[in-house]
Formats: sequence, C-alpha cells, structure tokens
Amino acid sequence: MLALHGKGVSNGIAIGRAYVLRRERLKIPEYVVPAELVENEVRRFLTAVESTRQELSGIRDHIPPDAPVEAASFIDTHLLILNDTMVSEAPIKDIRGNQWNAEFALKTQSDRLVAVFEAMEDPYLRNKKVDVTQVVERVLRHLLNPDGRGDEPLPEELEGRVVVANDLAPADTVALKNKGITAFITNLGGPISHTAILSRSLGIPAIVAVHGATRYIDNDDELIVDGKRGVLFVAPDRIVVAEYEKRARKIARLQHELEALRTSEAVTRDGIAVQLLANIELPEDMAGVHQVLAGGIGLYRTEFLFMNRKTPPDEEEQFAAYVKVIRELPGRPVTIRTLDLGADKRADIDLPTTAVNPALGLRAVRLCLQELALFKVQLRAILRASAFGNVRLMIPMLSNLDEISRVVELVREIQEELRRNGIGFDANIPIGGMIEVPAAAVSADLFAAHLDFLSIGTNDLIQYTLAIDRVDDTVNYLYDPLHPSVLRLIAMTIDAADKQGIPVAMCGEMAGDTRYTRLLLGLGLREFSMHPSALLEIKKIVRESSVADLKNHSAQVMGARDARTLQALVDHMNGDGDQAAGE
Repeated sequence: MLALHGKGVSNGIAIGRAYVLRRERLKIPEYVVPAELVENEVRRFLTAVESTRQELSGIRDHIPPDAPVEAASFIDTHLLILNDTMVSEAPIKDIRGNQWNAEFALKTQSDRLVAVFEAMEDPYLRNKKVDVTQVVERVLRHLLNPDGRGDEPLPEELEGRVVVANDLAPADTVALKNKGITAFITNLGGPISHTAILSRSLGIPAIVAVHGATRYIDNDDELIVDGKRGVLFVAPDRIVVAEYEKRARKIARLQHELEALRTSEAVTRDGIAVQLLANIELPEDMAGVHQVLAGGIGLYRTEFLFMNRKTPPDEEEQFAAYVKVIRELPGRPVTIRTLDLGADKRADIDLPTTAVNPALGLRAVRLCLQELALFKVQLRAILRASAFGNVRLMIPMLSNLDEISRVVELVREIQEELRRNGIGFDANIPIGGMIEVPAAAVSADLFAAHLDFLSIGTNDLIQYTLAIDRVDDTVNYLYDPLHPSVLRLIAMTIDAADKQGIPVAMCGEMAGDTRYTRLLLGLGLREFSMHPSALLEIKKIVRESSVADLKNHSAQVMGARDARTLQALVDHMNGDGDQAAGE
C-alpha cells in the first residue's frame, strides 16, 4: 500500500479504480519567421485565438442544465483571460518585433504572466496562474494542430473511475462529472483554483497538488481518495478499505446536513446570531455566493480591475463592476476594499514601487494616499455605487490615525462634489479599516473610535506579527494562526470594537477554517467572511455551538503557557463536539 499526499479541495471519500489521463506535454517550437511571412504568422495566431474563443463559447453554451452555476462563470473567466492583452495582443508585438513564431511568442508572454501570479502572496490570486496556463494551452493546441481541438477528447468509459491527471480545466471537470467519475486527482492545482471550487460544487471528492501522481499510479490501480485530508491510498489493504467505507457513509450524511442548512439562520444554540459573509474577487464569483445564500460580501477585492493593463480603469468601468455585484444582493452588505496593490499584488500601470521589501513598503492605503488621482477615481466610483445598495467602504493596511483622517477627509470632499453635481450616493456609508498590521491591532481602541467597523485580515496580520513570509518554504512552517501573540492581537481587536459598539469581522483565511470557528466564537467574533465554499460547514459549527460554553474554553486557550497545551485545548474544543456545543 502506497500513501500519497496533496491538498484536499473537496470533502468526501471515494473508492475506485484509477483511470490515468495521460496528455502529452506540448513541445513548443522556437524559430525566426522570415520578414515577409511575419503578417501571415500574426494571422495564424489570431486564427488560433478566435478558434479558442469559439470553442470556449461552445462549451459554455452546451453546459448541462443540472450543472452548478459556477460552471458557466468559470468558462466566462477563461474567456476573459483569453481577451487579456498579455495573451491576445502582447504576442503579436513579439511576432512583429522579434520575428518569433506564434507558439514561442505566446508561451513567452504566458510565462511572464504566470510569474506575476506566482509571486503573489494572496493564495486566491496566486492560483489564477492555473487558469492562465489552461487557456494558453488551448490556444497552443490550435496553433500546433490547426485542424484539431484546443483540448483532447475524454474517453467514454469512466463510470465509477477515479481520474488521475496532470491538471484539469473547469470544462474537463464538468465533462468528467457527466461521465460518472467518483473522484479526481491532479499533479498540479491549488485549493482555490476554479477547478477545485467547481469540484466542491459538483460534489466530487478531489485532491490536487499530488506531485507525481501520474507517475506512481497505473490504470486500474485501486485507490482511496480522502478529499478532506488530502490523502490518497494506492492498492490499500482490506482493513483500510473497510475503515474508509465507514467514513464515506458518515461524510455522506454530513453533506446532506450541510445542503439542508442553506436556508437556515446562522444562530448558536444559545440564540447568538452570527453573520456569515463571502469573499469575492470578480463579479463572476457571485455564482458561489448565491449557491450558499451568503449574508453578503465581507471582502470585495478590487485589484482585478487594475492588473495586467497599462492604464488604470476609469471611473465608469469601476462603477459598473461594483454596481453589478451590489444589485445582485439587494439589502445585503457589500464591503468594497479599496485598492491593495503593492507587495504580492502588482500591476503593469505606472505606479511607484519599493524594490527592497515591497511587503513593508509603498502598498495599499499608503500607495493610494500618495497617488491621489488614482485613489479619488476609485472613491468616486464606490460612493456613486453606494446609492444602489448597502455598501461599506473598507481601507486596507491602516497603521496610524492620520491615514484614517486623510481617507475620511477625501470621502467627505468627494461626497460634496457629488452633491453639487446632483449625483446620488449614501451620505452615511460606513467606513471601516482592516486590522492586518500589528500596530493597528495594538491601537484598535484608537482606530475603533474613528471608524464604523473593523475587519481582521489574518493573512497579513500573522505574517507581520511572526516576521515570516508564508510563501517562503524555508520559514512558512512558522506560520501559525494559534501563536499566542496572534491570538492576543485578535482578541484585543474584538474587544476594542465591542467597547466602541461597532461591528468587527474577520476576512482572512482563518475565518473559513473550521479548526478555529469555535475559538473565534468564544473570543467574541460574530462576523465571518470567507470563500463561499467554506460557508455551510462554518454555519453547521455555529448552529451546534453554545457561546456561553465556548467563552470558558477560549479563556483557557488564551491562558495557555505553551504551544502544545494551547493546541491540545483547541483540539478539545473541536474534537469533543458535544461538550463544546453545550450538550
């Protein structure tokens, strides 16, 4: 028996025979095109792009009616990537300027774009490199085989099989589900790639980033897929099979319970209401929000509007993007975070940069307050959009009160301009700040006096508190949400907001991690914002918990003197479900 490990992206247990989907790696030719044939090469490239566009559009038009709504939005995202200038226009400049063949020009630009995403700290953005690669490979296949398809046809006989592949595009995932597969494994991928999200929506157990899976697994090998723990067993013995069959029945019951919770309120056993919100990146991400009936948007990242372009978006483009989301959630809060470029999120537009250490340099609100022309356009767009719903304005990476004062002053100035011009806006739009710098957490009581709400960004808060880069393999083992210093900063922030009488949310990855839900409830957190796929499981924990009992458990955690004791106490909160829930 062989055990392989990866990232579990879709809960569930699957037991079945392997089908290894071996797709040949594309061999990209590199040559100089004669000057007189350069325009022919450009036309060949444009033909391949158009063929890919028609192919993706055709896939979208033929998505089965019972497929989840995410399927169409993910195909739309691939179409958007296809229209990105680095994919559809930049290669043409290399063909003409360097006389490169179309395949090499496209691959070069793709590598540059992927490198940008790989350098990002935000896992949501970093995983978009997978979608870029999938789109580019479709175009390359059309270039290499003009009479063929941009993908390879899937085999017909896959009923009950576990598909093992290097990677899968969202379109592949939908097609495989329709062929009756029980699970899939990929060498590549990340937990928040579109394919991973779609696997969760489709209810397919899946593990990604199982490096070497296609090398170690042969067709017809018996496999056990543990989609929660990210463990894959090859040729398991009968004892292991029996244990996992038992677990599979238990998970099936849990999934049925979660689906039944979609319309239920997130209220604890002792009557405490908890607000469960969603984080989104693009307007197209709203499909997942509707799927779980989230209470609103706790974090609407706006960086996507500014990335991979030479000039920033104008006011109308931003306004349209914000209103699109707001109109889909009438009455529910939509928290729009202002531009958080810098550090791991870069743009091609001409902005100041800090070369030595971008994470500690000119980024987020610091950059916006220096580039006022850029910032004012975004604030105008958000304020105009606030007339269409329940909008909250959130400022990232605040570290001192002067930044708050300057932002509030700008907002009031722009509101007066809009008023003079007869343009509608919410005069009482709540203005909040992200607590992601230790200095902000320590001074949360001061910040709370000048803001309408706070939101804890745990990703950066943990990184800055522990002085580690979580994407650096040599030190990321130190990234610990349960470090006493991190927990104390979180508790200080919640306490400061409570004393001031303003809401406090958490929008970092910690908010969507079931290991910490009970602890955070015990510390007083009442607003969680997370990836939509995590929401129902968090809701289940909320509904099974008693805050009165969790307060006692959380107090014990906060009083722990060493990491081992602290972890044991948290495990006790989670493992002894009846006691933690107050039964």
